[in-house]
Amino acid sequence: MQSIVNLGINAKSAARTLACAGTQVKNKALENIAASLRANAAQIVAANDIDIENGKAAGLSASLLDRLRLNAGRIEGMAAGVDEIALAADPVGNVLWGQVRPNGLKISKVTVPLGVIAVIFEARPNVTSDAAALCLKAGNAVILRGGKEAINSNTAITALMRDAITDAGLPAGCIQLVEDTSRESAAALMKLNGYVDVLIPRGGAGLIRSVVENATVPVIETGVGNCHVYIDRDADLDMAAEIVFNAKTSRPSVCNACETLLVHADVAGEALAKVKSRLDEKNVELRGDKRTCAILPGSIPAAEDDWYREYGDYILAVKVVDSIHEAIDHIARYGSGHSECIVTGSYAASEQFQAQVDAAAVYVNASTRYTDGGEFGFGAEIGISTQKLHARGPLGLMNLLSEKYIVLGSGQVR
Repeated sequence: MQSIVNLGINAKSAARTLACAGTQVKNKALENIAASLRANAAQIVAANDIDIENGKAAGLSASLLDRLRLNAGRIEGMAAGVDEIALAADPVGNVLWGQVRPNGLKISKVTVPLGVIAVIFEARPNVTSDAAALCLKAGNAVILRGGKEAINSNTAITALMRDAITDAGLPAGCIQLVEDTSRESAAALMKLNGYVDVLIPRGGAGLIRSVVENATVPVIETGVGNCHVYIDRDADLDMAAEIVFNAKTSRPSVCNACETLLVHADVAGEALAKVKSRLDEKNVELRGDKRTCAILPGSIPAAEDDWYREYGDYILAVKVVDSIHEAIDHIARYGSGHSECIVTGSYAASEQFQAQVDAAAVYVNASTRYTDGGEFGFGAEIGISTQKLHARGPLGLMNLLSEKYIVLGSGQVR
């Protein structure tokens, strides 16, 4: 079996080399990766076809198969994402602060790589190139551990990337893949103290919970997206219906998709009729509380568990509330701290929602689907952090760094 410790040793050694690599070398490596993805798209699709067939045989849902599937267009998107990272400014070595002390010491705080980043993710093979490229540009070695569903795709992509970076003069250990997809390999990676500087899980609630509960290395918690849209009493109901339709159906498998709709009782009848008319276009299943089921008799009665669910599918939980206070209380109890939206024409209501809702992204009159590094203008991101320490929201290049104080003296002693 592949030794996780050996991966750690290789990554630690590569990280020291990568930390000293200049912008030109890193960019050349990224350009090579993008070119290789494009040149070998057919090879990647062939490997992905095996994963798709295995997934179908294993009974994966349509939404999971969508996450897993690669085609020429998606591979071009992966390559374009790598190109974008290559064009971004180098985040390493930026001076954040500096001063000269009365004793003559020159002190500056500069950005430095974290070192070795491990990423545990599930069925989205595009994460393989996204994570590797972001880590490399920020000067970090990366250990990737994808799910068994995408092992053939991930293996093919990683092999191409390793060849691409060695051609640019970087060690292959900058990018490594855990080929063993057993639970034991994930557990070993979570406890690789002394080698892994930070672990980032990217996937569903079960994966995130397992990493947070079992890891002994530092973790940046990401991903779980039980996102809400609240239609306020003063909302433009046509706008609300469009926002809910986009937030739920544009890509229901992703973490910024809406999973629960809250509607003020004063407008529930008209609002739910408009929303259902749009959602019916995609055959969205509605799971409602008693008042929702009374307004929309075809709805399935919601269970307590439904309010916690990240469906990742064409399913939406719906609840009628009597006030904005009740909506905010519901989000506080069941939300995951990812992305929350209010649709309202009331300035006071929007201000209250922004102030009291605790989430990485809070929206007024816009779809939660915008929570994304590219949409926020940060470029590619490795995931959405739902915690508050170190980073929150889209994890872009600037979030994959630490800081170091550089102190220049001329013989000072204390």
